[in-house]
Amino acid sequence: MPLVTPLSADHDLDTKKLAEFFNETLGFCPNSVLTMQRRPAISKAFINLNKAVMANEGRVTSALKRMIAWVSSNSTGCRYCQAHAIRAAERYGAEQEQLDNIWEYRTHPAFSEAERVALDFSLQASQVPNGVDEEIKKRLYEHWDEGEIVEMLGVISLFGYLNRWNDSMGTSIEGGAVESGNQYLGKHGWEKGKHI
Repeated sequence: MPLVTPLSADHDLDTKKLAEFFNETLGFCPNSVLTMQRRPAISKAFINLNKAVMANEGRVTSALKRMIAWVSSNSTGCRYCQAHAIRAAERYGAEQEQLDNIWEYRTHPAFSEAERVALDFSLQASQVPNGVDEEIKKRLYEHWDEGEIVEMLGVISLFGYLNRWNDSMGTSIEGGAVESGNQYLGKHGWEKGKHI
C-alpha cells in the first residue's frame, strides 16, 4: 500500500494540463505526480523542473538522459524509477542492444566511451558518500562540455528526488512501467517490490 493515495488525474486541472508531458515520455501520468498534486504547487513545480531537465539542448540525447536516470535509480534501489526510466529510454529511441544490455554498459560494445563516462558519472553521483572525483571529471571533459555536464547532473539530481519520493511513498507502479521493467530488467532480478 502506498503511504499516500494518488488523487484522480482530474483533481487539479493545472497539474493535469502540465502532466500531458508524461503521455509522450511514459504513455501515462505517473502515480507519483498524482500523489504530489495533494499540494498542487509541488506537482506543478516538479513537472516544470522535469520538462526543463529532460529538454534536448544538444548532444545529451533524450535516450541517454533516461539511461542516466536508470543508472541513478538502480544505484539507489528505487524499483519504481528503474522501470520508468527504462520505459522512457525505450520510448525515446534507445537502441535495442543498449536496452537489453544496460546492466553491462561498462563493457558492452553497444555503448560508446562518451556514454560510459556519462553513466559512470550517474553511478558515482548517486552513491552515498558521493563518488564524483577528479578521475570522473577528467573523463567527462574528454567527451562532454560544461553545459552537457550540467544537463547530466540535472537528470541525476531530479532522479535523486524521485527515488526518495517513490521509495518512501511506496508509490503504486503502473502497468506499462511493470511491462518495461519485466522486459528489460527482469532477467537481472527486477521486480516491483513494494510498488504494488
